[in-house]
Parts: sequence; structure tokens; C-alpha cells
Amino acid sequence: MNKVSTSILTLEKEDAVKTFYDLEVAHTDMFHIDIMDGKFVEKDTTELMKDYSLTLSHITNLGLDVHLMVENVEEFIDEYVDLEPEYISFHIEATKTKERTLENIQTIKDNGIKAAIAISPDTSIEEIKEYIPYVHMILVMTVIPGKGGQKLIPETLEKVANLKKYITENNYDIDIEVDGGINGETAEKAKEAGANVLVAGSFILNATSFKEAVETLKK
Repeated sequence: MNKVSTSILTLEKEDAVKTFYDLEVAHTDMFHIDIMDGKFVEKDTTELMKDYSLTLSHITNLGLDVHLMVENVEEFIDEYVDLEPEYISFHIEATKTKERTLENIQTIKDNGIKAAIAISPDTSIEEIKEYIPYVHMILVMTVIPGKGGQKLIPETLEKVANLKKYITENNYDIDIEVDGGINGETAEKAKEAGANVLVAGSFILNATSFKEAVETLKK
């Protein structure tokens, strides 16, 4: 079953609570929390995303899908574990060393949260294969991290297909999430490649009907 994780990066504060409610009614599976520190990527969303995450933790039982686009991964894991998100994903490009990567995966799992590794478009799946047995999900960025509203980079779906093939061959039970430029057309291509968790922001939030947009991505 495909899951939809709605990115709330571009939401205006005054519309946030109503939109959260409307998205839950529309049956989104998760809320995608894009945390950027202004260092790993240019934009800084740390205060806004913490505010939204705290609000969501009080008004919904839906999972938070926390995506750390930060240099100091450990600091933000510590900050978010208390909110008990469903997933915390961090970038392999930020942790750099095997020891640090494995320590962060373990910290996330020790707190009862599903651990995920994220990779940017220029990172090959060869760099994450050794970590796949330890995580619940791989997040494949299908656009350059840090900006909303970009078009999906077609070559990233080849990476998804290769990742799916590797996971199947080795009988691993993990999710593949795609993030960036997902709409009705690209969602089909992403699912065909092997993704089963779709992150979408603009496609859902700009739709006339959240429910129809979410259903389009799930089917």
C-alpha cells in the first residue's frame, strides 16, 4: 500500500491549524517535517518546523515524518525524539563517517522511532548499501534539497529502481520514500520504479481538493 507524506514546508502560519485538520480528513498518512538549518542547505526552517511539530503533536494522531537537512544531526535527533515521530531521516552527506551514521541510526531506534537515511540526487546507492539492514526506510531526494516547488530530476528514479532491485534481491523489508517534484504524473513513475512512500507539498496544498490529490497519489 502506498503512503502519502504531506510536506507542510510552504504553509502560511495563519492557515496552518485548519490545513492540518483538512489534511487529516483527506487521509494523508503522515506530515512531512522539513527541518533545514541554514548550513546544510541555505534555508533555515528550524523554528517554524518546531512550532508546527509541537502543534501537530497536540492535535493529531497521525505520524510525523521528520526529515533532517542539517549538519548537526545529533542535536536535532535529541530535539525531536520527545515528539515521538514515526520516522526520523537524516542525510548520509551530513554524517560522513560510518561510526557516526550507525550511532545516529541506533539513537533513533533506541527511542522507538523508525530510522531512515536520506540521500541527495548526487549520492549513489552504493554509499548506503551497508546501512540498509539497520534502517526502516531510505529517502531518495528527487530534487536538490532545500527548496520547494522544484521539478523531479528523472535520473533519480533510476536510483529508486536500482535500490528497489537491491532490496528485493536481499529480502529486506524497508520502505522507499521519494521527495521532490511529486505530482499525479511523477508519482506514477516513482511507484513504477519502486517507491511506496510519496512526499508531496505543492501538488496537495495547491489542489482544489486535498482528498482527491491524496487519493491520486495513493492509487
